[in-house]
Amino acid sequence: MVLLAVKMNGITKTFGDNFKANDSVDLNVKAGEIHALVGENGAGKSTLMNILYGMYHPDEGTITINGNNVSIHSPAEAIKLGIGMVHQHFMLVSTLSVLENIILGDEITGAFDTVDIRRCRQKVKSILNSFDISIDLDETTGRLPVGTQQKIEILKLLYRNADILILDEPTAVLTPRETDELFRTLRELKKEGKTIILITHKLGEVLEVSDMVTVLRRGKVTGVLQTAKTGRTELSELIIGEKFIQQDSKTDNPGARIILEVSGLMVKNERSFPAVRDVSFEISAGEILGIAGVEGNGQTELIEAVCGLRKIESGSIKINGREITRNTAIAHIPANRHKHGMVAEYSLSENILLGRENEPQFSGTLLLKKNAIDSFTDNLIEEYDIRPRDNNTLISGLSGGNQQKVVAAREMTKQTDVIAVSHPARGLDIKAANFVYKTLLGESKKGKAILLVSSDLGELLKLSDRIAVMYNGKFAVVLNAKQTNEREIGEFMLGVKDS
Repeated sequence: MVLLAVKMNGITKTFGDNFKANDSVDLNVKAGEIHALVGENGAGKSTLMNILYGMYHPDEGTITINGNNVSIHSPAEAIKLGIGMVHQHFMLVSTLSVLENIILGDEITGAFDTVDIRRCRQKVKSILNSFDISIDLDETTGRLPVGTQQKIEILKLLYRNADILILDEPTAVLTPRETDELFRTLRELKKEGKTIILITHKLGEVLEVSDMVTVLRRGKVTGVLQTAKTGRTELSELIIGEKFIQQDSKTDNPGARIILEVSGLMVKNERSFPAVRDVSFEISAGEILGIAGVEGNGQTELIEAVCGLRKIESGSIKINGREITRNTAIAHIPANRHKHGMVAEYSLSENILLGRENEPQFSGTLLLKKNAIDSFTDNLIEEYDIRPRDNNTLISGLSGGNQQKVVAAREMTKQTDVIAVSHPARGLDIKAANFVYKTLLGESKKGKAILLVSSDLGELLKLSDRIAVMYNGKFAVVLNAKQTNEREIGEFMLGVKDS
């Protein structure tokens, strides 16, 4: 008889009066397997895992861990049961060392109840050796690449003796090489008997690394499959409930008129070190310029400077020949939607209105036009398939993917000639990502200039006319998207290849 590490039976969770995030969900995960959990945005994946991790309590249903019936009311209780979770947004203190972040809150103490750093270090080193993970324990966490920070989150769970690891969209911000390293780590964890539940929208990764797949759609299970016996087409149809038609790549050519012109741009990061070093580029009408690079090479600072969110040390930015260095008017889908894209305590209508309060369609002589705002929001909710379909719902109550849809819907419908986009499909399911891609391509056909930063090289190749690779704050190379590939881009990203 196969031992089930996790058995969730008949799990139901309702939010508000009638929104069932989980509707009688069953999930069976064998000990020592990698089990993928997939589905559309709002399908109930994160809710189900938050129940397993004790952040929510189910309205109905039972949970069995390693054969024992349990009731989990907090993450602390989950950790005691050997369950750990790595969230999409890391919970690390950037100013602490790697070792300090790993042991924080669960330090080994010695005489007079003081922290025994030597024993803590020994325990962490033992874990590193067991799972063949290489990392400098004394390095300041905030200086490390995103992929390394994710390893720290995993090490935090292993340090707390977790046997069941939940990873929520773990590759969303990773480069292809970092993704390969993560998968190697997951396979090592599996080899050592760990059980892994992987929430992801990337079907290629599901097929590459998982043993089993459970598919959710609108809170219900629509399929449980052995990965080796399924494929991308079958999974897509189970996820969206219909045959999936992939959006075409960009085929139309840019116009000759220059829309966005950036010259000699110099920008500093939070630590006042140069992040963007004398960068110049132009984007024509109808052109999409993709920006690739390992996290921390200046992409974030570049796009924030272009959008007026970061001080420019020197250089200029022009739209249609007009200097806008100190007064930008650009549609912007930010990398960090929580920091720059939304207000958690606001409703969907209020978030759709952000930055658009003075537009005539929303603003009267003295008061805002509430009916017009609500009607506009309802149209976008329908068009972008945002769930739940209630413009009064607080955006904090939406899944990460649906929050991203709200931000994308607001920015894509602005009247502007320039759109700056960071990771537009991060956290989106295949159908929603396809819709965003279609919308971006549609905006480029209208003659808009689009600056696109993404860690998904396939996304860049699909959407871009040209791809600039940032390395150490500069453009290492600018490539024709139709004449390059992921491997070549990756070599420039890592500095292995020079232009």
